[in-house]
Amino acid sequence: MRARRSVFVVVTVAVLLVAGAMVNARLGPPSSRPADEVVSLAPPTTPSTLPTTTTPPTTAPVEEPVSPPSTLGSAGGARPGGRSSRLRVGQARAPAFPATIADARGARVNLYSSPNDAEPGETLDNPTWEGLPVVFLVQQRMGDWLEVQVSMRPNEATAWVRAADVSLREVPYRIVVDTSANRLTAYSRQGVIIDVRVAVGTGSTPTPTGNYFIDGAVKVPYDDGPYGAYQLSVSGFSNVHKTFAGGIGQIAIHGTNNPALIGTPASNGCVRMTNDDVTLLASSVPVGTPVQIV
Repeated sequence: MRARRSVFVVVTVAVLLVAGAMVNARLGPPSSRPADEVVSLAPPTTPSTLPTTTTPPTTAPVEEPVSPPSTLGSAGGARPGGRSSRLRVGQARAPAFPATIADARGARVNLYSSPNDAEPGETLDNPTWEGLPVVFLVQQRMGDWLEVQVSMRPNEATAWVRAADVSLREVPYRIVVDTSANRLTAYSRQGVIIDVRVAVGTGSTPTPTGNYFIDGAVKVPYDDGPYGAYQLSVSGFSNVHKTFAGGIGQIAIHGTNNPALIGTPASNGCVRMTNDDVTLLASSVPVGTPVQIV
């Protein structure tokens, strides 16, 4: 019995060391990291306490089709290297409540500029280069096609995917971040579930406003680092930092090791929470939850 316990302890310690090493490889060691970074997620380890979502309806919500805007941007995809893309993206709108979330089914998912296109404009690997599952926020359905919001530049970019390439689920939660009040409020069907002060971007490195969603969640293996206990990746990107500390300038809602700055504009674009608050948020809302930043 003692021998078995010793093996269990050794294996457990080894797993924690590997998780810490993955974060250090991605973000740098804690002593060398700035007090706050615009980040992509750290290790591909999702917290076991994340809530589950409700079973989706048999058909996705069908809205009147919205034509793509006449002026379309070009998106290179949310990944290192800024690979060029032929994808012409649309502009996301505020999602319905509850929201419909699309999870990629296979190892790759094609993005199209418009429904019925013969060739995709971009292809995303699933999981992502950070090891996280690909998730989209559904905007509308048109027959066998879905317009979805994608985690890529420009902010609020949308593209089209085949409905057969994703599975749908309903998320009855939403988050609102008020940058002028330094406040985050989370809602469920029943009303407010979290309402706390946060730290947002400074005047020179503001938190980007717009309609986004949580595209990944990670339990940080150490609570005393600049990202605190959890990171909830948001599908928005800094308008100032095109790259940052080896990352792609993607923002996140995360904890902090400096709670004295909560309630002030102090970050490089991320939304900082106390470790207790971000832990509560991570256990209350699932990946895919819409995030409105105003």
